[in-house]
Amino acid sequence: MTTHVPVNNTSNNDSTIAKQSNAQKNDNNSATQKAIIEVDSLSFSIKNNAILKNLNFNVGSGEIYALLGGNGAGKSTTLKTLLGFNKPTQGSVKVAGKEVSKALDFVRTKTAYLPESATLYPHLTARENVEYFLSLADINKTDEQINAAFNRVALQEGAWERPMQTYSKGMRQKTAIALAILREAPIFLLDEPTSGLDPVAIDEFNQLVRELALAGASILMVTHDVYGACQVANRIGLLRAGELVGEFDAPENGRIDTEQVHAAFAQRGA
Repeated sequence: MTTHVPVNNTSNNDSTIAKQSNAQKNDNNSATQKAIIEVDSLSFSIKNNAILKNLNFNVGSGEIYALLGGNGAGKSTTLKTLLGFNKPTQGSVKVAGKEVSKALDFVRTKTAYLPESATLYPHLTARENVEYFLSLADINKTDEQINAAFNRVALQEGAWERPMQTYSKGMRQKTAIALAILREAPIFLLDEPTSGLDPVAIDEFNQLVRELALAGASILMVTHDVYGACQVANRIGLLRAGELVGEFDAPENGRIDTEQVHAAFAQRGA
């Protein structure tokens, strides 16, 4: 059965929702021991302007968690805090059991960040890009291992030796994920990963994300795409003006109800 925290239109109800979200967090304390990403009472402000407000959620091994919200909801700020670019005003963020602010190098070695548009060198081929970025991390991989990663992300073999400037966005995303796989990063942070992709590329990308999760990766994606989040996520957190106002769980062997999430998302311009 899908778990849903109702989202209503009054400030009193918003307060109730926040309390319910906190209650859910307490109910999941036993699961937190297994969490790979732990966000605990996280708040972040800039010049007394609250951007994130008491966020509580976690992502387990093999789980896909989608943080869903509109522009300005605080999605990218949450990712930047997980990457150590923002220092929490209150609360804490842990990755693989380590406080981000105290173990930044460790956290970044465990984390693969995929922005909306993967930043790769356009004049280099996919192989050259991958080899270059692996060398920066002092990681050595054989040609066979690189080929296997390209095959795993379904990057066409005929494109491996072509310059990136000839690639579509979907192909660039696949190359970036192949690089993350070769780095053996167990945690993926995805920022609007399917924005600008055509329907076929979105389906391919979602299937790849599911396969990574099945292999044990922890995946946190932020998005404003209700349909895409429902198609791929095990859990969805609805973010509104920096607050987590609801969560949705996928039923066993099923997907989260798109209409239910859309109705909640649409309220008050979430």
